[in-house]
Amino acid sequence: MKSLQFDYQLPRYIFSKLTGRFFPSIYWHSRLSCLKFYEESEPNLPNDHWVKVKVKYGGICGSDLNLLFLNDSPATSPFVSFPFTIGHEIVGEIIETGSKANHVNIGDRVVIDPILSCAARGIPNPCSSCRKGDDHLCIHKTEGNLSPGLLIGACRDTGGGWSSCLVAHKSQVFKLPNEVDDLNGVMVEPFSCALHSVLRNPPREHDAVLVIGGGVIGLCVIAAIRALDIGCHIIALVKHDFQAQLASQYGANDTILLRKTTYINDLANALDAKILNPLFGPKVIQGGADLVFECVGRKQSINDALRFTKNGGKVVLLGLGGILDGIDWTTVWLNELEVKGSFAYSTEEYKGKRVRTFEIAIELMRAGKVDLSPLVTHRFPLEEYRMALHTASNKKNRSAIKVVFEPNP
Repeated sequence: MKSLQFDYQLPRYIFSKLTGRFFPSIYWHSRLSCLKFYEESEPNLPNDHWVKVKVKYGGICGSDLNLLFLNDSPATSPFVSFPFTIGHEIVGEIIETGSKANHVNIGDRVVIDPILSCAARGIPNPCSSCRKGDDHLCIHKTEGNLSPGLLIGACRDTGGGWSSCLVAHKSQVFKLPNEVDDLNGVMVEPFSCALHSVLRNPPREHDAVLVIGGGVIGLCVIAAIRALDIGCHIIALVKHDFQAQLASQYGANDTILLRKTTYINDLANALDAKILNPLFGPKVIQGGADLVFECVGRKQSINDALRFTKNGGKVVLLGLGGILDGIDWTTVWLNELEVKGSFAYSTEEYKGKRVRTFEIAIELMRAGKVDLSPLVTHRFPLEEYRMALHTASNKKNRSAIKVVFEPNP
């Protein structure tokens, strides 16, 4: 089968790190980078609790680009096993089932929750997080009967979405109803990330909510708030005009373009906040949003999230920021802000029940509360991975939102 794998090799890593900033295409050069295009045998089912999935679409995520651009913190390296096939946004079709994976059948259309927690790893006594349904916080990500790996797309034993097929544990597999097409299916995973952050940090009806970032996660946060019928006032800070249009389409009340000379005044006006002038350095903001969802993970975006949050407010970090210098944490203690991380998906309190985030996402799509298929702007076969990655990393020039691979056209 065809696959795109990441294989850490120190000489390639160093060469790419030194030259990639000047020639970005080096990061996916087949002979110079850690990314490799392979023809290999299909993965085998680890045991009878697993299924094999033929990939229909495999999404390119911001975290995948962070990996390829070698921006990940070394703190994540114990939770991968090389070489691994990249890709954790997956919609596909069941082509093989183990004898104990009896809730799905060959031919079923499915999406995959990629987290490799205690259940997938065959650990008989689940950790306390998994017992609570918080599989994303599992403490056994390097143990059990699988190689280390936080998720499918970072474990050498499972394959990933950037391939023709992969294997998944039965607990990771969710069937799609007829009402949810494949393009929405590939968006279930990023939408679940956004849903998790909103359900764990729900805005109040009269809150001013700032969403920083007009990429997939920022747009999905806006869509999640509206799909859950929360009537707060949403302000979106985005980089490009086409992102502003989509933010409005999915329910933002105001959209502010990230223009260096104007966005601070525009955002302060939208939030009814005051701009104060320090002796030197960036403007100081008095007032701001009740709740900020930071969906970029860069120095500027995190600094903006902190300074545009009102006294006693909350900042939720979804942008996967790593090692960043120059973050000014003054407002956190000065204004008693709550800063909360948000990672992946879990089991949520929803309508009085404990429900997996993926199930909620699928149900909202099935009920017509949200349609994310327009966010899939570009599709490529695996063989055209250079063009796909160039498109995904040059969003403005291509008006790209979600770029996906189509390994089995």
